[in-house]
Amino acid sequence: MLTLLAACGRQDSAFHASDVTGALPALDFALTRAKDGRAVSADDYRGKVAILYFGYTHCPDICPTTLANLAEMLSKLGAKADGVRVLFVTVDPDRDTLATMKGYVRSFAPQIDGLRGTPDQLTALTRRYRVAFSVTPGPPYEVMHSNAAFFFDETGRARLVSMSTDSIAGDVNDVLSISQEGRH
Repeated sequence: MLTLLAACGRQDSAFHASDVTGALPALDFALTRAKDGRAVSADDYRGKVAILYFGYTHCPDICPTTLANLAEMLSKLGAKADGVRVLFVTVDPDRDTLATMKGYVRSFAPQIDGLRGTPDQLTALTRRYRVAFSVTPGPPYEVMHSNAAFFFDETGRARLVSMSTDSIAGDVNDVLSISQEGRH
């Protein structure tokens, strides 16, 4: 589904990721932030470029690689990284406690917030962005999830979706620039 959506993105875009401006709903959620246990919503991230990524802390490969790539991107942005927040939403809330999430995201970058929700909150958010996931308690315990990162500008408007986070620092810089131009 996400591949089809990405293919429908604007073809004249200068972005490396797929431009989904106007094709996805604005950022909207109500979850709990791991670093302080506070209930947060999309409104708490207005004024920042937000990157929404779904995963889990016990993921052996894709999640830590993606978060490492996002941390590297933040590093490349320098001072502009203060204008970005990565929202890492767990799809495995039974194992990913707030304490587990807090320690996990802290090892990547200070701009990455671990978020956890109730089953209903998680279902609503994954449906909103058409993210597939499943948890099979097992044995063996198995978790499956889509591997897409969603980029929202400072107003919460969906801008980009990417299946790869290898070379997106330029894209995030461009979204930051677009957001700043819109304020003038």
